[in-house]
Amino acid sequence: MRDCYCTVNLDQEEVFRTKIIEKSLCPFYGEDFYCEIPRSFRHLSFYIFDRDVFRRDSIIGKVAVKKEDLQKYHGRDTWFQFQHVDADSEVQGKVHLELRLSEVITDSGVVCHKLAARVLECQDLPIVNGQCDPYATVTLFGPSRSEAKKTKVKRKTNNPQFDEVFYFEVTRPLSYTRRSHFDVEEEDVDKMAVRIDLWNASNLKFGDEFLGEIIIPLKVLRQSSVHEAWYFLQPRDNGSKSIKPDDLGSLRLNIVYTEDHVFPAEYYRPLRDLLLKSADVEPVSASAAHMLGEVCREKQEAAIPLVRLFLHYGKIVPFLSAIANAEVNRTLDPNTIFRGNSLTSKCIDETMKLAGMHYLQVTLKPIIDEICGDHKPCEIDPVKLKDAENLDNNRENLRHYVDRIFTVITNSGVSCPTVMCDIFFSLRESAAKRFQADQDVRYTAVSSFIFLRFFAPAILSPNLFHLRPHHPDPQTSRTLTLISKTIQTLGSLAKSKSASFKESYMASFYDFFNEHKYADAVKNFLDLISSSGRRDHKRIETPIMLKEGFMIKRAQGRKRFGRKNFKKRWFRLTNHEFTYHKNKVDHPLCNIPIENILAVEKLEEESFKMKNMFQVIQPERALYIQANNCVEAKDWIDILTKVSQCNKKRLSTYHPSAYLNGHWLCCKASSDCAAGCSPCTGGLPANIQLDVDGDRETERIYSLFSTYMSKLDKMQEACGSKSVYDGPEQEEYSGFVIDDPQETYKTLKLLAATVHTLEQEHAQYKKDKFMKTKYGSQEHPIGDKSFQCYIRQQSESSSYSI
Repeated sequence: MRDCYCTVNLDQEEVFRTKIIEKSLCPFYGEDFYCEIPRSFRHLSFYIFDRDVFRRDSIIGKVAVKKEDLQKYHGRDTWFQFQHVDADSEVQGKVHLELRLSEVITDSGVVCHKLAARVLECQDLPIVNGQCDPYATVTLFGPSRSEAKKTKVKRKTNNPQFDEVFYFEVTRPLSYTRRSHFDVEEEDVDKMAVRIDLWNASNLKFGDEFLGEIIIPLKVLRQSSVHEAWYFLQPRDNGSKSIKPDDLGSLRLNIVYTEDHVFPAEYYRPLRDLLLKSADVEPVSASAAHMLGEVCREKQEAAIPLVRLFLHYGKIVPFLSAIANAEVNRTLDPNTIFRGNSLTSKCIDETMKLAGMHYLQVTLKPIIDEICGDHKPCEIDPVKLKDAENLDNNRENLRHYVDRIFTVITNSGVSCPTVMCDIFFSLRESAAKRFQADQDVRYTAVSSFIFLRFFAPAILSPNLFHLRPHHPDPQTSRTLTLISKTIQTLGSLAKSKSASFKESYMASFYDFFNEHKYADAVKNFLDLISSSGRRDHKRIETPIMLKEGFMIKRAQGRKRFGRKNFKKRWFRLTNHEFTYHKNKVDHPLCNIPIENILAVEKLEEESFKMKNMFQVIQPERALYIQANNCVEAKDWIDILTKVSQCNKKRLSTYHPSAYLNGHWLCCKASSDCAAGCSPCTGGLPANIQLDVDGDRETERIYSLFSTYMSKLDKMQEACGSKSVYDGPEQEEYSGFVIDDPQETYKTLKLLAATVHTLEQEHAQYKKDKFMKTKYGSQEHPIGDKSFQCYIRQQSESSSYSI
């Protein structure tokens, strides 16, 4: 048996690690990791490790998915065979070279041909064991010769600037009279090549680590005597036979990869305006946003970008009120209100997830952390009871937890975000108006969201709602399942509670809660979060924990004679302050109030020869911090920028490099308080909860409409059929909700035109880019498979749309 964990990597850089599953050869992780990808990459890689207590953890195998293949596996479960991992296959980064072939006349008057190989620079080399001290070897080789030369070692950088030239004699000297013009003997050049190997100079006794190589045949110099290009580094083919893939096992993954090609805002204005006025269209089923829900295969697909777009422009409440009202009017039985997977329920789910994330942190996180830490047995199913466990004790443990969670939820009404309260008020009004005879419908309309679709799922899977970093262990998971079931039933206000449980042990456990005080507490809570009078605009004074974790920081030079070295510290960010501590539980060593943060920017790597660094600029000094990887660095920069966005004294310029040895490295100014030399990035929305890019969401909506264009055409036919015949609907059109065929048809025509215009813009952009882009440039080095694939598509079809 093995103790295994899995890592997610962009090329060689680890960005996420699962928990360790002990003593298993078939570990199940069930963990979700989501990130915006902050840099270009070639492979999304997954490594499986076997933990070793005494030595370094050993790698069992890896799955590497090329960037251009990610779309193949998008959104579906796939089993991948593990590949063997060896030092020769682990490469990343690119190298910039120039080869020049020239004719040289010697003193004796004979001609020979010399090759000048210039190694200019490398980018994005991997960091091996926390360091990267690269050098390159340049080898000219042919069938009967091999000659190698080596660059200097560049210390502590994974973007080394070499700019070194090496000269090699290529052909044997020829008589000058025989060759009066430049020419190279064909057989010589055809059989010769230059190999550039990158190495990490290691202090270890095992020798230097291989970082990648490229081989360039000298044939490339036949067209022109100078060849200059960027190349992706490749693995070394040393002819060793690979291990059979099935010897290492396999890994089941579900990868969802989206790539958005976003134009400037003005391109999207027609589509955006059409979407944003959806709330005012009568009937709402004739609006562009409602149509997106009608044509998408999954309602969730439509809900995510729609909610983000409407939230970004502050129009979410009228839109949700309109579609919820339409759905309530179509509902016949009050007991089935909002129970289906409709566009309304998916949109409200998504809004609660976005707007209510911090509400969940404040309400549930402390008690969930306690449950996961305590590991108290709470199993109440007699069949599943372990030998040493006592049913009454377990029942008491579970009752204690349910009581505490129920209390924190029902006392949290004042913390409920305003946008959620406005939506609940609208739901309550619509339901009460439609089903006037049912007194409880005004509660069930709200509880079906706040309890069934918000609190209960967050308790069941805290890792999906960012309340826990990992999927809980089986025992804790079972405890959370039982709590979630009970809370869901308590919140649903069903008439006969015990009967709503299939399991008899749950029904008898529920008898503990069959008191009026529980139903009254739920009603009071629902009244509070759905009343139009509840407007407490004062900000919640409890600090909301936004992010925490270990990072490395440079001493700020507060002590006169203190050394400015780097130390690992536990960082914590709330909506009030940014602090760091020696350890997670210790008192803060330093508190930076949010209002003292003047800017948060990346720090150039050359400052300390360290990757993933950023700076938190305060009035008197800057705090330099290194995150563990590029994803984490981007997360910290984004959230720190957002939380300090409204500070009155925010800077407009900053220094992208550090102040070292009496001057700024970037602009060489000697005063430590000299004004910045680069404009600050920024302009992010001030609202912490919603970092939304409106243009990106509109682009996503456009691509959905573009994908489902055939369904929009079908809808147009359905409108015609309904208008003309107004009789029994044709079978193929019955899937669409069309309340007003003429209004719907008008919107469809407008939609089709705006989507078509954007399609042409994309095609034109692709065409222009294709004409201007050079293969072998820094953006598209030689060996870039995705670009080769793109070139092939371009040459196959002249009219290209995405």
